[in-house]
Formats: sequence, structure tokens, C-alpha cells
Amino acid sequence: MRKPVVLITGAGGEIGHGLIDRLSGRKERAIVTLDVSPLDSGIAARVDREITGSILDRAVLDRVLSEYRVELVIHLAALLSTRSEFTPVMAHQVNVEGTLNLLEFAQHEAESHGRPVVFIYPSSIAAYGLPSLEAKQKAGRITEDEWAHPTTMYGCNKLYCEQLGTYYARHYKQLAAETAAGKVDFRCVRFPGLISALTVPSGGTSDYAPEMIHAAAKGEPYACFVRPDTRIPFMAMPDGVDALLALAAAPKADLRRTAYNVTGFNPSAEEVRAVVVKAFPGAQITWEVDLKRQRIVDSWPADIDDTAARRDWSFAPRYDFEQGFSEYLIPTIGKRYT
Repeated sequence: MRKPVVLITGAGGEIGHGLIDRLSGRKERAIVTLDVSPLDSGIAARVDREITGSILDRAVLDRVLSEYRVELVIHLAALLSTRSEFTPVMAHQVNVEGTLNLLEFAQHEAESHGRPVVFIYPSSIAAYGLPSLEAKQKAGRITEDEWAHPTTMYGCNKLYCEQLGTYYARHYKQLAAETAAGKVDFRCVRFPGLISALTVPSGGTSDYAPEMIHAAAKGEPYACFVRPDTRIPFMAMPDGVDALLALAAAPKADLRRTAYNVTGFNPSAEEVRAVVVKAFPGAQITWEVDLKRQRIVDSWPADIDDTAARRDWSFAPRYDFEQGFSEYLIPTIGKRYT
């Protein structure tokens, strides 16, 4: 008998670490990870099988299929937004072709053990695209089905993969009724900007908020690359991990859609600066707009409507703007440099 497991791709990032920490404590299923780089030793000790390899390598996936009964896939592996803009062909290969490989893998797993495989996919507000700042200001809170016109390669990849997942869920649902084939139970979380206290920001399009805190904590000046009035939704990283696990555990009958918005708070860049300066009175935060990145964030919503997630699977973030910064981000990042 093949061992029932959860497969986490791209497990080396902080979302992966948070998921492994939570899932290993539950001991409900064995954990198998797949990443192009080895995991940190501390987190690697908490998984049952670590595989170093690429989601583009079908032979690796075939080996997992032969050895394990995968009941849950959490597909985190991706080429992120900033790098995707510089390498769009590679971004398509990793983000789209890699996801297609995983969806096919999940379908074959479902066929092999005769029950659906839950497939959790993190998408992004990059899937949205508003044509102008005026349209953004008028739009207000945006639902999942509005303004889906991404302007970046990463956003295009994410929106297309949302549609691919929905296709697999619907197409194989029909076949399953006729032939007893398995199917993919695709479930997507459309994340806002995720802010982590445990990892150093790496130049992402929404990283101006954590970059302010890191610079202030180190006593270094910081020139913010967006305008003071820039406003997009954010979420504290622990709430992101909670959202993925909550959606994975939700009864299928309660889910009325495949892709769900989630959000925590949506301060302006100036409001973030004010909170950081209050915590670090000597902080030197100025403004030096990067027009390319400014255009990207201006195309993203100022706020998103997560009513469907709250209704269907009781999504409720722990951190609002004040708590996220005062209780999680500022004290944790501050300790890093003291």
C-alpha cells in the first residue's frame, strides 16, 4: 500500500516553512516536499521525504506517483513577480507549464486511488489589472470576477493557472460521473501582498512596506519606490498560512467557487511610513518613485472583497493593520537587528 501524504512544492520559502510546521504538528499525513533547492536543516527534519528537483521534471513526479498516495497538493513553487518581468519565457515555463504538470499529476493520483485530490493553489492580486489610477480610485473593493486584466507576466500566469485549475475540476468531474475516474478538487487563494517578519524582502513589487521596517530597524535611510498615496491590500504571513490550511480543510459542499480573495489590511505607503517612524523615531524614510514598479502597483486594486471566503470557509485573519505591525512585524523584525 502506498503511504497517504501531502505534497508541498516550493517548500523552501516561508509559506512552505509555516505549512510544514503546522502540518507536522498535526500528524494527519506524512509530508513530502519538492523544491529545486535543499530545505534548511531545521525544517527538513520535520518532513518525511524531501525531494530536490523541479516541477518541470515529469520523471520526478512519476516517481512520487509510484511511491505515495498523494491526497493533498499544496503548489507553492513559482517564479515571482519581479523576476518574471525580466525572464517572461522562463516565468511561463515554471508558472504555467509547471502548474499544468502538477494538475496532470493530481489527476493521475486521483485515478489511481479512486478519490479526488485536493489541489491548493496560491494566486495573487497581480491577476487584477486596472487601466488607470482614476479607475482604481473609483473601483473600491473588488470582487474575484472584476477587473481580471493583468498587466504583468506573473499576473497573466496566475490568472491563466486559476482557469486551468477550474477546467481540470470541471472537466474531470464530468468524466468521473461517467467512468469512475478521479478528479482534481482545485481550490485557489488569491493573496494580497504578503508581509513576513522572518524573511528579508527581496525586491518584490509589494516589498516597500517590509523594506521600510528593515531599514529603520537597522538605522539605515530608505527611499520608498512608490508614491506616499499608493494603496494596495496586504496580509501578515501567518494569516496567509492559516488561509491555505483553512481552505484545504473546508467541506467541498460549502465551496461555491474555485478562487477566493483574502485580505488583511490596506494602508497607504504614507500610513505605513507613519507607523514605522513612530516605532523607530530616528527612521529616515523618503520617496524616490520607480516608475515601472509604480505603474504595476497602480494597476492593482486599492482593496479587495473577501466576502466569499468569509462566507464559504469562515476566513478570518488574526492581524489587522495595527496588530500586524505592532504585535508581529515591528517587534519581530526589530529583534533581528538588536
